[in-house]
Amino acid sequence: MEEDVYYKRTIVKELVPSTYLGENRALRIYLPPGYNELLSYPVIYCQDGEDFFNFGRIATAMNRLIYDHNADPAIIVGVDVDKSVRTSEYAPGGERFAAYCRFFAEELLPFTEHHYPVRTDSNERILAGDSLGGTVSLHLALDYPSLFKQVISLSGAFLQSTQARIAEERDLSWLSLSMLIGTEETEVSTGRGTFDFLEANRITKQLLVARSCQLEYMEKPGKHLWGFWQQELPAMLLRFL
Repeated sequence: MEEDVYYKRTIVKELVPSTYLGENRALRIYLPPGYNELLSYPVIYCQDGEDFFNFGRIATAMNRLIYDHNADPAIIVGVDVDKSVRTSEYAPGGERFAAYCRFFAEELLPFTEHHYPVRTDSNERILAGDSLGGTVSLHLALDYPSLFKQVISLSGAFLQSTQARIAEERDLSWLSLSMLIGTEETEVSTGRGTFDFLEANRITKQLLVARSCQLEYMEKPGKHLWGFWQQELPAMLLRFL
């Protein structure tokens, strides 16, 4: 395969008007090779859209999966975030968290489905996020199970509020979750303090397994950095495609 085909990509930018957020939210949308609006495609929704494209290199990863592994071509919707309000939008209990979740489920999905030929079956939608982006992705699935059943978490910030939210559920056999955590993530500095993400993910794993979640859990040597996540992301995507 000619190396340059991996780097040929179509990325469209959009603005979604949001009543809940009181602003327009920027999206970057990857259209797969051979994109045809008469067809329909699985869709991957990424928190931290800019980071997933720039540091996670998700567009190049998707091209490789399509060309080399016969993966189902998918549309990727990266939802940008203003880093100054990221914690308030992505962290449970954050002042913009409820509004962001409603935007995601009630404004972003209809917008995308109106403008692009994405499949609307919940088994054809994947949520992906890193750190707090993994947190909000899991909460979206728990709060909107009819919409989201598949989640990719790169070192999710699954702290006490998320553990308590999972504990409210009795049966999570409908949820398919791919979790990655680095063994060196024992002291992760965040805007809200320093946390042991490794231990938090291990506790979360136990809670999920006890509720029959379809869980792929991976601990690997790595730090809380895109350099670690970028290497693992393609295989995690392939699981769902």
